[in-house]
Amino acid sequence: MGERPAGRGAVRGHVLGVDSGGSGLRIAVARADGDTGPLPLVSFTSDEPVRTGPAGIDATHLLSQLLPAAEKLASEVGADRYVAVCVGATGMASLGDDLRTRLPAALAGAFGVTRLALAADAVTAYAGALGQRPGAVVAAGTGMIALGTDLTVAGGWRRADGWGHLLGDSGGGAWIGRAGLEAAMRAYDGRSGGSAALLARAEAVFGPAAGLPGVLYPRTDRPAVLASFAPEVARCATEDDAVSLRILRAAAGHLADAAAAVCPPGAGRTVAYTGGLFRIGEPLLAPLRTALAERLPRARPAAAAGSPLDGALAIAAALAGDRLLLPPDSKLLQITRPAPG
Repeated sequence: MGERPAGRGAVRGHVLGVDSGGSGLRIAVARADGDTGPLPLVSFTSDEPVRTGPAGIDATHLLSQLLPAAEKLASEVGADRYVAVCVGATGMASLGDDLRTRLPAALAGAFGVTRLALAADAVTAYAGALGQRPGAVVAAGTGMIALGTDLTVAGGWRRADGWGHLLGDSGGGAWIGRAGLEAAMRAYDGRSGGSAALLARAEAVFGPAAGLPGVLYPRTDRPAVLASFAPEVARCATEDDAVSLRILRAAAGHLADAAAAVCPPGAGRTVAYTGGLFRIGEPLLAPLRTALAERLPRARPAAAAGSPLDGALAIAAALAGDRLLLPPDSKLLQITRPAPG
């Protein structure tokens, strides 16, 4: 099957975009007739992440934050309903069953929503970075996932990594931080492969090296703690620490490997990178550009055009106007049309 045609009709009203992740909840409203990058009119941010439990992402907890915030935003823009909504959430693919069961009826009842997209955060990151163009996106923060599509239903989505810090997320923030702390401990022990510079930074951040296991292992947020050391690895790399430079080159190679695994064939495909990890700048971006040129010489690397929240708004606006080209998927991008309440 080939690409699906986009609808041509303009739609009046407002759409709602939601980005739920490990650092909290972000919500914004835009006009439904916005183009592929609708501008947010009003927004809301909560620093309280949505909880997960035995049933996965806790729909009750999400709705307890989302519904009052969405009602307040609607009043601020003078809307009595939302013509379309996109909820993007970390863990949607594997932990989103409760959301898929409960959100359609809840949003239909509260706001008359008849078009709803429930998306993995990698999909909203893709839409924010590339809009509705074929290509690939590497999203890296604490973890790392790559996603690509040629925009055909037959091709669907290609995914690489995103398997968590124990099984993968290679090249992500936790991976870099753990590699840096391992090098610090090697230096502390006097083993080969250690870095005195990283040891000094580890002790400045966490205290005496011998106490690091007691600081790290009891933490329930170990991936985030590991990732917090990634900027220190970048700092040491800028000071020409050979071990830190090696770690970042290896991380860049992992990121490029994931991009190559998901990028659809064809010359001139764009490969975008997005996420908080890339704020560490050139110490990672320079080797990443080199690695992408080696693995994907016909692709065009680019920074993301927008954020995952921008992507959620873009998906909602495209859904409202029957212009959604991104391929549906039961786990990654589920499109529902709930009956209004």
